[in-house]
Parts: sequence; C-alpha cells; structure tokens
Amino acid sequence: MLRTPALLFLTALLFSACADLDPRHFGGTVYVGGFHSHHLRAPRARIGQVDRISYWHGYRVSGKPSIRISLREQRAYFYKSDRLVGVSVISSGREGFDTKPGNFKIIQKSKDHVSSRFGDYVDRDGRIIQKEIDRDVNPMPKGAIYDGARMPFFMRIVGGTGLHEGFLPGYPASHGCIRMPGFMAAAFFHAVEPGTPVTVTD
Repeated sequence: MLRTPALLFLTALLFSACADLDPRHFGGTVYVGGFHSHHLRAPRARIGQVDRISYWHGYRVSGKPSIRISLREQRAYFYKSDRLVGVSVISSGREGFDTKPGNFKIIQKSKDHVSSRFGDYVDRDGRIIQKEIDRDVNPMPKGAIYDGARMPFFMRIVGGTGLHEGFLPGYPASHGCIRMPGFMAAAFFHAVEPGTPVTVTD
C-alpha cells in the first residue's frame, strides 16, 4: 500500500497531466484580466481567470455546421445539425464599432489573416511609431510602414467582420469582429466551409 506522501505525489502528477490536456488552461489564450495567445506577445504574468465555459466536442460528430453568436451573452455556439458541439467565450465590437446582428454566412477563410485597416505604424526596424491605428482615420507618418493586426483563423461573415483568435478582456472590445480563444477559433475554422450559416443575435 502506498504511503500518504507517495499517494499525494501521484495524485498531483495525474491532475497536472490531465490539466495540461485541456487547452483552456494553456498559457496562450487571453481572458478576463488579460492573457494573449503566445504569438501575440502578451506577458504570461497577465493571465487572468480560468475559462470554464469554452469547449469543443465536435471532432467525431457529423452533421451540417452552423454558428450562433449571442452578443448579450458574449458567447458563440457551434452546432452540427441540431446538436450543440461547442461553446466559446467571445469579445464582440465595442461601442462605435458594434457587431451587427443578422443572418450571415462564412464567405472567406484565412488561417494567417492580417488586417488591412487596423494595426500599428512601425519604422524599418519594426519599432512602433504609432500604436493601434485605423488607416481610415490615422494618416501614415513619413517613412513609416504599416504593420497589420494579426487575426489568426479568420472566418469572414460580412464586410470586414469575421470570427478570429484574439484578445478577450471579458466584454465587447473589438472593432466589430468576434474574437475567440485560439483553440476555439481553430476548432471553428476547421469545422466550417464557405456557406456555413452564422446567426448573430442581440
């Protein structure tokens, strides 16, 4: 029979191994209190609340895909036929850049998408000259280079609006897009095709 310290050690080891299998607990996703995807260069020290909402159970489920976005709940729901297979926390458009409700379809998929409108102006060495600019509003300084905001796993639904991986502060904060945790954006991205219906509700 195992002594208590050995039993506690094995239990802790098993728990930590299981926790590492859950992508919600990876250091890469950014939630309330702020933590970014690893390639978005946010410090891990900013990790906030644990995501106990997002999940994906759609890998072995067949059926016609569809997505419902609830702006009030700040949630995205993924269905295959009528079966709910995934739920994701989101951050939709902030005031002045509100995400529009309506019935849409996926019209483009771009895994390594870069915004043509929002980003930073940088110098030739990549140092930021002007941060978080809107090219429709902020003219480019002389000698600057436009560095577009990264939008991994971009799924366009209308105009410049789409679902993609991004920062999740816990409230609407985007320029109109629907931001998601990286692992959920990837799951949605691989499960949709152009024409997949997307309903956005208030």
